Amino acid sequence: MAQPLLIYNMLSHQKELFTPVTPGRVGMYVCGPTVYGDPHLGHARPAITFDVVFRYLQHIGYKVRYVRNITDVGHLEHDADEGEDKIAKKARLEQLEPMEVAQYYTNRYHTAMERLNVMPPSIEPHASGHIMEQIALVQQILDAGYAYESNGSVYFDVRKYQESTHKYGCLSGRVIEEMLATTRELDGQEEKRFPGDFALWKKASPEHIMRWPSPWSDGFPGWHAECTAMGAKYLGSPFDIHGGGMDLVFPHHESEIAQCVASTGHEPCRYWMHNNMITINGQKMGKSLGNFITLEEFFTGSHALLAQAYTPMTIRFFILQAHYRGTVDFSNEALQAAQKGYSRLMQAYHTLAALQPAATSSVDISAYRQQCYDAMNDDLNTPILIAHLFDIAKVVNTVADKKATLTQHDIDELRSLFDTFVFEVMGLRDESATGNAALVEGLMAMILAMRADAKSKKDWATSDRIRDSLSSLGITVKDGKDGATWNIG
Repeated sequence: MAQPLLIYNMLSHQKELFTPVTPGRVGMYVCGPTVYGDPHLGHARPAITFDVVFRYLQHIGYKVRYVRNITDVGHLEHDADEGEDKIAKKARLEQLEPMEVAQYYTNRYHTAMERLNVMPPSIEPHASGHIMEQIALVQQILDAGYAYESNGSVYFDVRKYQESTHKYGCLSGRVIEEMLATTRELDGQEEKRFPGDFALWKKASPEHIMRWPSPWSDGFPGWHAECTAMGAKYLGSPFDIHGGGMDLVFPHHESEIAQCVASTGHEPCRYWMHNNMITINGQKMGKSLGNFITLEEFFTGSHALLAQAYTPMTIRFFILQAHYRGTVDFSNEALQAAQKGYSRLMQAYHTLAALQPAATSSVDISAYRQQCYDAMNDDLNTPILIAHLFDIAKVVNTVADKKATLTQHDIDELRSLFDTFVFEVMGLRDESATGNAALVEGLMAMILAMRADAKSKKDWATSDRIRDSLSSLGITVKDGKDGATWNIG
């Protein structure tokens, strides 16, 4: 039985009780990457955010169809109706076929997502594989009278749509008068009746590589058409949740709503969810701004702004420490704090396995499960969830220090909470359980044995030197009456 879930709907600007179109089933569409460069931290945030949405909806009993697209055509350089196709430009510079570029960076994206433990979507459609559906969408909008052809290109008639529906700007809050005042003069703008009109189909210039035949010209679809066409194809219309980054609210998602209303008479979905931005010094991280750090650079520490390498789970925990609707500002200090927080949870999980049960519990843990669900049901509030999990970790450590007791039943309950909320819902992975973990454990056991031997001989200088050397590597050694223990962070 599904739990009551509130999500913030960008369309209404308030939290709403989640009620799917079809009981027990959820259709979710999320805008995926434009594949012309390596994935960076800004790409990780929506992927992780909606991975958690996907995971939690399944956990509370829904059957979810999750569609996340790959944009491999039609996204022009300036997110408007000017410039060169981003993938075609990359192909020209590297002397490759455009689809070779798209495939290479799609593969790189998938590899990064696997390392971040982001589950693959149910369906991952490519824009270039759905040209016919986009042509059909453009024709529907033309037939409805909300588009016009101009020199082989087709443009959406924003003013006519607004006069008929009063819906343009319903998501972003933009108004046509403001758009007219702020829209720059663009290449090909003379083809438009109104500067705010956007391309549904663009006639390809002679040098343009990526082109398809259509009733209007050999060309390519506008950027916004792909999501409207593919969302309807795989999820029906309307579907439940449309997600993406806050930077897509305008013009991309606003235009998607207009296209759907013009072609079907109704909006594409019930709930619009948007994650906020990753920033560097208060400025959005992005390829177009040139201030991004790729995920590979984070994993290897090979960027000048990075003080060290950060593991995939540190990155994931860093993103989940903030609510998905809040901004996250990059800093080494924040990432190092996330590394310690992640390590603290993993250490508590390992400690749970070694706890000795007592006949009675001196700690009441009965409220934790409901508190964790309450956090997630309140618009997927992962920072509050993490705060509750830290409280649980504190209980575990208190019991390990023999300052409190738990029964076997309560120990099992705490392990279940970790399994459910740390691993299943938040999608964290125990990195010590993979790779060379056994080797590390063996080496640490040998080093601590050497330190214990030095202490038994009252060789305090050697003992302290071993402890301090480990500390410089980020390994904390804690002495107790049952011997020394260690953890990273």
